[in-house]
Amino acid sequence: MTFPTTADTPAAAEPTPTTPTAWAGLRPVLLRVHFYAGVLIAPFLLVAAVTGLLYAASHQIEKVVYADQLTVAQVGTTALPLSRQIDAARAAHPEGSLALVRTSDDPEATTQVLLNVPGLAEGVRRAVFVDPYTAEVRGALESFGGDGALPIRTWLDKLHANLLLGEPGRIYSELAASWLWVVALGGLALWIGRRRTSRRALLLPERAARGRRRSLSWHGVVGLWATAGLLGLSVTGLTWSTYAGANIEQLRTSLDWSTPVISTKLGTAPAATGEHSGHEGHGAPAPAPAPAPGPAAPTAEVGVDQVLAAAAAKGLDGPLELVPPKGPGKAYVVKQTDKQWPVRLDQVAVDPADGRVVSELRYADYPLGAKLTRIGIDTHTGLFLGLANQLALMALAGGLIVLTVLGYRMWWQRRPTRATGLTFGRPYPRGAWRQSPKATAALALTAVAVGWFLPLLGIPLAAFLLVDLLLGLRTRGRATTDA
Repeated sequence: MTFPTTADTPAAAEPTPTTPTAWAGLRPVLLRVHFYAGVLIAPFLLVAAVTGLLYAASHQIEKVVYADQLTVAQVGTTALPLSRQIDAARAAHPEGSLALVRTSDDPEATTQVLLNVPGLAEGVRRAVFVDPYTAEVRGALESFGGDGALPIRTWLDKLHANLLLGEPGRIYSELAASWLWVVALGGLALWIGRRRTSRRALLLPERAARGRRRSLSWHGVVGLWATAGLLGLSVTGLTWSTYAGANIEQLRTSLDWSTPVISTKLGTAPAATGEHSGHEGHGAPAPAPAPAPGPAAPTAEVGVDQVLAAAAAKGLDGPLELVPPKGPGKAYVVKQTDKQWPVRLDQVAVDPADGRVVSELRYADYPLGAKLTRIGIDTHTGLFLGLANQLALMALAGGLIVLTVLGYRMWWQRRPTRATGLTFGRPYPRGAWRQSPKATAALALTAVAVGWFLPLLGIPLAAFLLVDLLLGLRTRGRATTDA
């Protein structure tokens, strides 16, 4: 990526072709757009990179800060029944009703019993941490969202997503994500399109370069190696955005890419239901109709231990989440929660009356689009590949910080050499579109379509073009008056 640069070799080193090419006309347009995108959008990218770097480290920070709650004092030989662990949590915290339970396959991890407590905000539960070997309550913390983030990770998440400003603050992150891919691809095209004497200068910084050329060399090489990751961050980050996110959700629905939902209604056929219920079979024969209602079920219900045993009989292992029935006629849901590769996200619904599995949903039966969305989101949050994933995110965030700083450094290095005071480099000249009207027209049509889909790309781009046009008319008017 190269936001505020020009070719810094002498003019004689890059002779102008006698026959204009499409690239010769397109390059000045990219230079001008890339320059203004870098200068004006880079502050948002810098903030997103710094906060994203902190969030990428939040998983490890969480383990250190809450080590007493997340880990047991001593690993035992046999875990107690889950019902006893829940009873211990409820006895220590009788103020809430049972929301769900999370178990782990890590022998050092505690069991998390999550309670719905009056007075907590929407989406917030009280997590009670229980030693699975002794039923000792190790502490209680607020748990946020579906992935059970604890307070410090939630704070860093909100800092990255909205700068702790709530819904209005999400505009900053959507603006950064909307423009990141434009800056990255534009810079990549400019870097690859430069003339150079060796392939090494494309892939590695020039050792002998000095001044602005040295900055450009490092800027271009770092951008080249980081582009793929930055594009991934841009695409996955937009799925959480306010305006583009709504359009992405509509697109996913139209392509039948939404995540299927398991049926928890008793008395139905054992198949996944919801907006994607047709995906679980993949052409298999239709499931048998639900059996006719039998005699009334006994009032007594099986316990959570029998429910877990029924799920284990269906192959569910690893870290699990058990959700009690949401009301009469509803089933327990037991789901795998291992989002790290290889992913384990199978689910079963269990009848609370007799412990019979009444519905199954396998991750293997997810639509391809739903799988890709799941993998993309989990990679963005550092879950998919664990620590390696988090280190890669930190490296990408650090790379974006380096790119931004080098971009502003090159802008400063392009200033007039005899200037005094605070003077920056001039923007690239207007009128580049006249050199290649066809390429410019194609870019304009693409920008309109993409700008409609990504409003926080389209609106700032339109504002930039309008201001640039007015400034050009003003400059032209002054020149005419002077003449």
